[in-house]
Amino acid sequence: MRMNRSEWRRIRLPTNGITLNAVSAGPEDGPLVVLLHGFPEFWLGWCHQIEVLASAGLHVVAPDQRGYNLSDKPSGMGAYTIRQLTNDMLGLADTLGYRAFAVVGHDWGAAVAWELAARHPERIARAAMLNAPHPAVLRRYLLQHPSQLLKSWYIGFFQLPLVPEMALRTGHFAMLTRSLLRSAQPGTFSKTDIARYREAWSQPGALTAMLNWYRALRRYALIMPPPRVEVPVRVIWGDRDAFLEPGLAEASAAFCDDAEVTHLPHATHWVQHEAAHEVNQLLTEFLAPTAATATHHTEAGG
Repeated sequence: MRMNRSEWRRIRLPTNGITLNAVSAGPEDGPLVVLLHGFPEFWLGWCHQIEVLASAGLHVVAPDQRGYNLSDKPSGMGAYTIRQLTNDMLGLADTLGYRAFAVVGHDWGAAVAWELAARHPERIARAAMLNAPHPAVLRRYLLQHPSQLLKSWYIGFFQLPLVPEMALRTGHFAMLTRSLLRSAQPGTFSKTDIARYREAWSQPGALTAMLNWYRALRRYALIMPPPRVEVPVRVIWGDRDAFLEPGLAEASAAFCDDAEVTHLPHATHWVQHEAAHEVNQLLTEFLAPTAATATHHTEAGG
């Protein structure tokens, strides 16, 4: 059964002391799959996946993560630690009445997905990661591969106070717009897409909140790396990523008990946009077994 965007539902979900804006689709009693976007996107980053996964019988929820677009934007760097970000998703599942759920993440969203899968295997049925490495891998890889260190220069820049906000806001977000367009294949992002991203970036407090995800990294470095991942994992990697090298995919899979890596040589960092057909097929095949393992509760918690 195919569904269209008119059947997508806009919802507000209380979780972890905040409220997240989200788009939901598919049967509300189906296995839950949470789609987590990265920087600098919002739920729109999954516009090519929502309909396909919902039509496969999955209860799809794509939230604006905290600090983004129409979700709450708590102040302070401490509100954006990895623990807060993962607790948001556990609370989201509780609000919807699910004990176990599957998670799909891209970029920063995949960092949250890695953390969820590693530290909360009792809650995560399956996890798919798109162009984002296991956190423990990135630390080692940066030391061993200077080329990756050069590609990650912007992380240091984002640590500065105020300056990144000023730079990114200049010219109606010209730097962010150029970054999206130059790092993607031609035609990946339409003028309409860019207009919607600019609208999201213009939300009061959004730009600082988005950058606080990076600024909170210093606190993330103080905690132990997440352990090995026990739950089934699928890593999907666009090899023409301007920010992350392909070798990070296999290095990440080595931290998993059950992982499969798929490289898409023609795709960039924005793999779910550019290779939507391949990504959708890989995700549908991978997430279908959640019907046998994902548990829906009529009461939240646990």
